[in-house]
Amino acid sequence: MDLETLKIFDVVAAELSVTRAASRLGRVPSNVTTRIQHLEAELGAELFIRTGKRITLSTAGQRFLEYAQRLLALADEARHVVGGGSSGGTLRIGSMESTAASRIAAPLASFNRANQATRLEVSTGPSAQLVEQVRNGKLDCAFVALPPAIKGEPGLAEMDLQGFPVWQEELLLLLPATDVAATTPEQVLTRSLAAFRLGCTYRTIAEDRLGIVAGGEWRIQELGSYHAMVAAVAAGSCVTLLPRSVLELSNVPADLASLDLGSINIHLIWRSGYGIPAFQKFVQLFMQEEP
Repeated sequence: MDLETLKIFDVVAAELSVTRAASRLGRVPSNVTTRIQHLEAELGAELFIRTGKRITLSTAGQRFLEYAQRLLALADEARHVVGGGSSGGTLRIGSMESTAASRIAAPLASFNRANQATRLEVSTGPSAQLVEQVRNGKLDCAFVALPPAIKGEPGLAEMDLQGFPVWQEELLLLLPATDVAATTPEQVLTRSLAAFRLGCTYRTIAEDRLGIVAGGEWRIQELGSYHAMVAAVAAGSCVTLLPRSVLELSNVPADLASLDLGSINIHLIWRSGYGIPAFQKFVQLFMQEEP
């Protein structure tokens, strides 16, 4: 087992296509197939289930993928640390959609101007998913609203993660015109919530404050952007929870109302002990932003 084989496995697992993986890797498909077969023989387990021309990860493949990504991340980290960061390297940054929209563009641009040898890769997702991707090495760091189950920074330490709060977000429950008279969550008449998929901390907070339970009268509309959520509220079909910083970027109709649901800290998190030179510079930039 070598790092190049692990990289091939990681790309095939992402693409679920030998042909597409080969194109990304600059290899011929037969070479990719052979490397995967040798890896399966070495591990004594089938990593992919093959049905005609389609492939999916097997249970063993799903388990091995986490270890492969950790090994690749550690190898990348080792290269940067031993080399003193002279090559700049790549920082893989995760962020919630709201933070990407309203907070990180300016500091990332500032970092890029000062560290042009370092490549920044940004991806978005729900906080719970981002936390897991940092844990398994798929991301180097992430901006998240900590899920309630983590219980703050002590909870991060138990997961072998560390971090600090960078920004504080005011949370608002945006209401359709029919609920303009509501002054508390209990008075909201609408029974549909627009939210991101499971794993979104803001969705968890909204469900808790609105008393939403499985099998109850509330319906969840899973949408992929805050623009769509604001539009759904304007259409009178639902309510949604979002940060004030995002609401201020939106063209919100004047007849919509909102309720203050408190505030939450946005943390920058990373794996304990992760300290490549480029990341140390990155962290210093955001320490200046602490709430």
